Amino acid sequence: MPAGVVAGFFGIRPNYLSTVDLAGASGCSMIDQAIAAVESGRCEVALCVAGQNLLSNRSRSQAVQSMAERGSGHPQFEVPYGPLVPSLYALIAQRHMYEYGTKPEQLAEVAVTIRTHAGLNPNAHKKDPITVGDVLSSRMITSPLHVLDCAIVSDGAAAAVVTRADRARDLRKSPVYLLGSGYGLRHGYVGDAECLTTSGAVDSGRTAFRKSGLGPKDIDVAEIYDCFTITVIVELEDLGFCPKGEGGRFVENGNIGLGGQLPVTTHGGLLSGGHPGLGGGFFHVLEAVRQLRGEAGGRQVPKVEVALAHGNGGVVSVHCTLILGNAEN
Repeated sequence: MPAGVVAGFFGIRPNYLSTVDLAGASGCSMIDQAIAAVESGRCEVALCVAGQNLLSNRSRSQAVQSMAERGSGHPQFEVPYGPLVPSLYALIAQRHMYEYGTKPEQLAEVAVTIRTHAGLNPNAHKKDPITVGDVLSSRMITSPLHVLDCAIVSDGAAAAVVTRADRARDLRKSPVYLLGSGYGLRHGYVGDAECLTTSGAVDSGRTAFRKSGLGPKDIDVAEIYDCFTITVIVELEDLGFCPKGEGGRFVENGNIGLGGQLPVTTHGGLLSGGHPGLGGGFFHVLEAVRQLRGEAGGRQVPKVEVALAHGNGGVVSVHCTLILGNAEN
């Protein structure tokens, strides 16, 4: 009962509690569900918090194995054969390369760009710059994914306060508003997927954009879940930022970097910023908030008015998309 434990340590007696576990989609979902609780009158102020000590609590390999055995793989048909999380994502990468000609160099472009963003984040776990050559020459984990194509393992935590819009206007910092949200799921386990290269992000994104009255062209910055480089490419396509199959070309030539057509995962993401389990996806939400408030320092995107935050749980299984703005609809 994590929600009860956190409340107990803070010494508060909340009239509403909820523990949300949608793996990497938890951060986005927590915000969405907290807003629903406030709007329904079940509470006035909600504290959303998530964090894990994946790195100091165990070795990197133990953390990856634990994540594989506790939900990413099917317990009967996948886990007994020993695949780790990268093995399952490699299936998606291999299929995307087969269907659309996506290249390892394009996967590497994602890692390089997001590491560049991490170098501008004082709280990032990994900051040293890398090149496409560094990614391609790093240790192969499971073809075609090298170690630098994979998220790091970190300690960390994140928290946010959610309240009514009228109350938020009187707070010390400018409020950020939820303009639209959506969920999607097309398979529970990757072995059940009808299509490896299209995910439930199609559905979560479509719903979020419909509710907000906006579209992909209205997004100034996109904080997209990046547990692996292929995840970013697939989700850029599924969220409508480029046609299916063109994600590899979309990430080339600085297009997703600061100053590019669509700055993506500007805090360094899971690939370089830090990945403390459930808290990792929450960082994407917080970065969207910082960008909207103009608080991102050297990685600040100019004139951000609308931001997208997207979380992915399991092996591109559960998806939650938030459209956030610095003004109400």
